[in-house]
Amino acid sequence: MTTPRRALIVVDVQQEYFDGILQIQSPSREQALANVLTALDVAERQDLPVVVVQHELPEGAPVFAVGSPSWTLHPEIEARLKPSWKRVTKDKSSVFAGTDVAAWLADQGVDTITIAGFMTNNCDIATAVGAEELGLAAEILSDATGAIHLANEAGKVSADQLHQTLLVLLHSNFAAVASTEDWAGAVAAGTALPKSDLGTSAVQGRSAFAG
Repeated sequence: MTTPRRALIVVDVQQEYFDGILQIQSPSREQALANVLTALDVAERQDLPVVVVQHELPEGAPVFAVGSPSWTLHPEIEARLKPSWKRVTKDKSSVFAGTDVAAWLADQGVDTITIAGFMTNNCDIATAVGAEELGLAAEILSDATGAIHLANEAGKVSADQLHQTLLVLLHSNFAAVASTEDWAGAVAAGTALPKSDLGTSAVQGRSAFAG
C-alpha cells in the first residue's frame, strides 16, 4: 500500500464556536482546540500541507459576519499561522464549494485530507462528502471536531448523540475516523487509517441490535 499524501484541513476554528450561539458542546471545545493544535504540531513535523479555513458571511449576519468577533480565528490558531499554509474563506458548508482548495491540494499532490475543526454536524461532514466527489480519501479526527445540541420541527438531539452518530456514519463510508493520537501514529508510520464500509457496517449493525 502506498503512503498517503495527506493535507490537514483546519475547518472554521473561529470565535463563534467558543463565545457565540454555536458554541461547541461535545466534545469539550477546549479539548477539541487542544487536539487541533496537536494535529498542527504533527503536520509541521511531518511537513504536511495545511489549509486553514474561515467561514465568512456579509456584515450584519448573526454569525460569522466579516470583521466581527464571531468571524475571527481563535487566537491560538491565529498565532500559529504560517506563510506556507493555504488560507481560504468560504460561505458554504464544504471547504471545496466556491473555493480553490481542490486545485491547491492537487498542486500539492495530495490524495488524502484530514479534517479537524468545526462542526461535525455541518462543515466537517459536508467536506468529507465533497472529498468523495473529488476522488480524495478523507479522515476525520474524532476528538479535534465537535457538535452542538440541535432542536427543530423534526425533533431534538444532544451534541454528544449527534457527534457520535455522525462519526459512525462517516466511518461507514465517507471518512476514516480516528483520535488525534492514532492519526499521529499513522502519519509517522506513513500508513493509511483503517476505514469500514457500508456493507460491513450494516452486517455489524444487524448483529449489534439483534434480538
